[in-house]
Amino acid sequence: MNYNLLLKESRENRNLTQEDVANILEIDRRTYNHYETKEKIIPIKHLVALSKYFDVSIDYLFESTKLVQYENVKDVDKIEAGKRLKEFRKENKLTQQKLASILNTTFSSIAFNEKGRNLIATPFLYTICKKYNISADYLLGKIDNPKYLK
Repeated sequence: MNYNLLLKESRENRNLTQEDVANILEIDRRTYNHYETKEKIIPIKHLVALSKYFDVSIDYLFESTKLVQYENVKDVDKIEAGKRLKEFRKENKLTQQKLASILNTTFSSIAFNEKGRNLIATPFLYTICKKYNISADYLLGKIDNPKYLK
């Protein structure tokens, strides 16, 4: 995942320090630094917050599109994201167990995501989007179109 470079670029374009961004996320500066240096994977809630703050799409941060932002962007909704994950899984004829195997997680984790109890983890979202060319912003319910990326 190379979102770290685009996070840094977005931060620098706004003349913000790592401390500034850490304060926005209400985390320690060192923790944010680990996101930019790829020492830690950024949690989905922080990735969503920064995409909103920097006004960029998650697809852009994932380098899935050169389009920086989509029109008619909505807030992430866990229930809608869960429905879309389930719809995606069924369209691709994947059981929860099979998807869990692809993502190296448990089927109960997938079930919790689909029920809207929690959002899919950043590395799982990234893997699905890259493997199936589906929009992360679509899966999270932020946009309705495009669903699939070229």
